[in-house]
Amino acid sequence: MSNRSIIQTDDATKAIGTYSQAVKVGQTVYLSGQIPLDPESMELVQGDIAVQIRRVFDNLQAVCRAAGGELKDIVKLNIFLTDLGNFATVNEV
Repeated sequence: MSNRSIIQTDDATKAIGTYSQAVKVGQTVYLSGQIPLDPESMELVQGDIAVQIRRVFDNLQAVCRAAGGELKDIVKLNIFLTDLGNFATVNEV
């Protein structure tokens, strides 16, 4: 018997493809990666890198909340940047 459940919320970007926003197994939740898409329009947000980073974290927060948690509950988070010059901005956001 599996204790695996799919997490889904309309408050974050819909999964594009054959994956889920998150999967909960027991008390552990595995979140899929996020990009700066607005969940309502499904379009990339307009603005500088800080606006894009905020949208990514807002999407992650929505999925965390749908799973019963918060961003502060994340144990490991990988962030992939195409420009390491944005590293300080990620930390600020």
